[in-house]
Amino acid sequence: MQDQLKDFMHFLIVEKGLAKNTIISYERDLNSYLQYLKNVENISELNDVTRVHIVHFLGILKEQKKSSKTLARHIASIRSFHQFLIRDKATEHDPSVHIESPKMERSLPKVLNLQEVEVLLDSPKIKDHFGFRDKAMLEILYASGIRVSELIGLNQGDIHLTMGFLRCIGKGNKERIIPIGKTAANALEQYLDKGRPYFLTKKSSEEALFLNNRGKRLTRQGFWKILKKLAMEAGISKELTPHTLRHSFATHLLENGADLRAVQEMLGHADISTTQIYTHVTKTRLKDVYSKFHPRA
Repeated sequence: MQDQLKDFMHFLIVEKGLAKNTIISYERDLNSYLQYLKNVENISELNDVTRVHIVHFLGILKEQKKSSKTLARHIASIRSFHQFLIRDKATEHDPSVHIESPKMERSLPKVLNLQEVEVLLDSPKIKDHFGFRDKAMLEILYASGIRVSELIGLNQGDIHLTMGFLRCIGKGNKERIIPIGKTAANALEQYLDKGRPYFLTKKSSEEALFLNNRGKRLTRQGFWKILKKLAMEAGISKELTPHTLRHSFATHLLENGADLRAVQEMLGHADISTTQIYTHVTKTRLKDVYSKFHPRA
C-alpha cells in the first residue's frame, strides 16, 4: 500500500503541481489512514477497502474530537487517493464515492484593528540587521496580504521597488502580482541595504530574500518565533497567528471600500466565497462600533 501512496504523492507533485504544505497534509492524512487499514482492519490490499472501513476510520477521528475542518481534509485526501487508484487501474472500485463531507464550522478570522497594526509594525527595534529584516517582513505582510509561506519563499528577483509591486507564487504554483505601498517599499529597501548583507555567509542562498542568522532562507517556524516575540514586546494581548496580518489586510481593505474581486485577486483565492468571509468580519466590527458608541444601542 505504501508503494501506491508513493505513486500518488509523485502524481501530486509532478502532475498536479500542488504546494509543498498541501503535499505534506495529504501525506500525513493518508499515512494515518493506511496505518488504520493495516493495523485495525487487517487490510493489505487497497482493492479490499470498503465504504464501511472509511466510515469507521472517520468515526475514530470524531472520537478524538477532530474538527470538521480536519475531517473534511481527511475525506478530501482519501477521496483523491482512491480516484487516483482507479485511474491508475490499481483498484477496481472507489469506496469513497458516497462519503459525505461534514458541514464546516466557519469561524471568523481574528484581525487586528488599525491601532494594533501600527503598534505591531513599529515593534521591531531598528538598531541592527535583525530589526531591519523584521520590520521589512511585517510591512510586506500587511502591505500585500501574502501568506507566510509566500513571504519566506520570496527571492530577490521577485521584488520590483521602482514599480512598487512584488511577484509571488501561491497555491498550485499560481503566480500573482501584488502592489505594495511606499512604507513597505522603504522598509524593504532599508533591509536590502542595511540588513540583508549582514546575514550573508559563504553558504548563503543568493536568491532568498529573507535570511536567518545562518545565512539560509528563513523558515515558517523561524518567522512564527519572531512574530510571537514582537507581539509580546508590543503588548498585544490578542491571539496572533502568522495569518493575522493577512486577515487584517483583507478586512481593512474592505472596510475602506475596496472591491471584493480585487481583494480576492490579491489574496490569491480561487473561489470568491473564501474572500467573502471578510465581509462578515467587517459587519461584525461595524456592529461592535455601533453598540459601543450609539447612545441608544
